[in-house]
Amino acid sequence: MVERWVGGQSGITFERVPGLPPSPFDDLATRLRLAVDYLRYVEPAYSRAFGLVQRAHKRTPRWILSATQAWWGRTWVARRAMRALLLALERVVPRNPGVDAFITARSPDLVLITPLLALGSAEMDYLDAARALGRPTIFCVWSWDNLSSKARLRTLPEAVMVWNETQKREAVTLHAVPARRVVVTGAQSFDQWFEWTARRSQAEFRRHVGLPGDRPFLLWVCSALLHGSAPEAPFVRQWLARLRASDDPALREVGVLIRPHPARLQEWADMDLDGLGPVSVWGTNPTDDAARADYFESLAYAAAVAGLNTSAFLEAAIVGRPVHTVLLPEHFDNQEGTLHFEYLMNVGGGLLHVARSWDKHLDDLRHALTRPEGAPDERSQRFVEAFIRPYGRAVNATDRFVEAVEHVAAEPAGAPLTAPFWAPMGRAALGGLRELMKRQCFMDWWRSPREYEKKVAIRRKRAAKDRARELAQLAQVRESRAGGSRPKA
Repeated sequence: MVERWVGGQSGITFERVPGLPPSPFDDLATRLRLAVDYLRYVEPAYSRAFGLVQRAHKRTPRWILSATQAWWGRTWVARRAMRALLLALERVVPRNPGVDAFITARSPDLVLITPLLALGSAEMDYLDAARALGRPTIFCVWSWDNLSSKARLRTLPEAVMVWNETQKREAVTLHAVPARRVVVTGAQSFDQWFEWTARRSQAEFRRHVGLPGDRPFLLWVCSALLHGSAPEAPFVRQWLARLRASDDPALREVGVLIRPHPARLQEWADMDLDGLGPVSVWGTNPTDDAARADYFESLAYAAAVAGLNTSAFLEAAIVGRPVHTVLLPEHFDNQEGTLHFEYLMNVGGGLLHVARSWDKHLDDLRHALTRPEGAPDERSQRFVEAFIRPYGRAVNATDRFVEAVEHVAAEPAGAPLTAPFWAPMGRAALGGLRELMKRQCFMDWWRSPREYEKKVAIRRKRAAKDRARELAQLAQVRESRAGGSRPKA
């Protein structure tokens, strides 16, 4: 998609970051980062975010897990001390010379980085290198959950571009970014949806997706969900079954369009929806004009949009659709168990029409079907003005973003990031850690539970193969002996 877009623009070039030669400290640096990342998830703000905590837990070195679960490691002082020590060690990890060479060769006036905050992200190396080389930097927040559900920012860039005041508070409180460095621009990634208009009539679109042209339809937008979550498709089938079992003819006969999440298409491959009325599973990743037109019309022509927790809710709000969800215990981790879901419920008075029972949810959908066709939803309008375009619906967020970038570029660059005076001692400690990690018993404690379980599984598999080989050899010996003792003919 990027290559296709850049091909039609002047003054813009595109290249992939070249493969870098491995550094002796790469593995240790990644494990230090994952340990630091986990410590944010034991803070009070994440006390109910069980799914996020578990995701980080699986990637974290076992020693830090043991330390935070011990009686002494549960105190605020101990956890702050662990975090300070780990950050100090991470800070003096020698930079990969390949990253420095990559940035130096291009001599940029300004470096913009996104998404940056994946757990254990190597993009941190580029931010550190740019700051050390005296290049001004901007961290561009990519999505609505990046500041609350990923890693913690370590190195401060010259500016952090956020969408709204909610994300600004996240940058300040969750990442300790000084408020003066946080710039609110609006969500530039959503600007395109304010400009789209439908290319087909509603009746044409319904026929195109295989739904009846004489009745409204509901749109279910699927979610990415946390890794390890149950498949969404069986739940959507249950949702459909409840619609069709309703005592209201409008719900029993309403058309339903289901848009699978591009990353979870496989779970729909064998899903049987026969006998569940007019329903279509349809839609592709909107990465070109044709697919974007399909996606826009899916939203714009729906009587209402429903789902669990997805950025499609924000796009539905832009086109004025009412957005519905049902909060059930089995989906807690992907909904109220994340910090960003709260914004859908509260910012601007709340975007979502929330139900905590099936009866209430079906009643909400019944009401949505009685709304005048195409009438904008008031909740959606308020949310857009608070979360997506905080300077007003008519103010393009990309224009604000460009102005902010030009302002940072015009300012004098900050002082280059330098190593602390105690860096030689810290690097000596890192060298000692690297030597200890060559010992199996020590390395096991630096492995994450996921790595450790994989290692144990490999050991068991090898042991099973060895045992099977021994049994086969034993059987051959017995057969040979039995053959040798037979009387000759």
